[in-house]
Amino acid sequence: MATRNIIVEPYNEAWKQDFIAIRNELSPALGDLALSIEHVGSTSVPGLSAKAIIDIDVVIKDESMLGAVISALSKIGYTHEGDKGIPGREAFHYTGKTHLRTHHLYVCTKDAAELNRHVSFRDYLLSHPEAVAEYSRVKKEGAALYPHDIDAYIEHKTPFILGIYEKIGLKK
Repeated sequence: MATRNIIVEPYNEAWKQDFIAIRNELSPALGDLALSIEHVGSTSVPGLSAKAIIDIDVVIKDESMLGAVISALSKIGYTHEGDKGIPGREAFHYTGKTHLRTHHLYVCTKDAAELNRHVSFRDYLLSHPEAVAEYSRVKKEGAALYPHDIDAYIEHKTPFILGIYEKIGLKK
């Protein structure tokens, strides 16, 4: 799901329900393979402006589960894309899910550094409204400056993200 136009919207309460709808489709397919299904990324933080794309991390016990997870997800329309250069985080693509909000689906082992970053960053924002306001400002500014360049948009946000990682003792 490559982003062509970067549109940062004000927080939308519907994003919670959008996540639940996706989780409700994933959960029966994955059964006990998933330890949890986490709503991460900007749409998971009330008040935070975001691209209207739901980020989801399916948490599994360890890499030995990955084959079964890939198989289960393929039965409901997801295709494994590999780790895309981020160890411990497996990406999935889908087609034909027009009944669901656009989303990014990842599978992470419970000990994956990327999962820890996603959840820790989300949880920090959930408890720091001043950071939510500043991150919203940075995201809107980045979208205005780089409306068609996702790499430049991400680069624009990176100093803010790294600053939060530093505050919570994480490394990029």
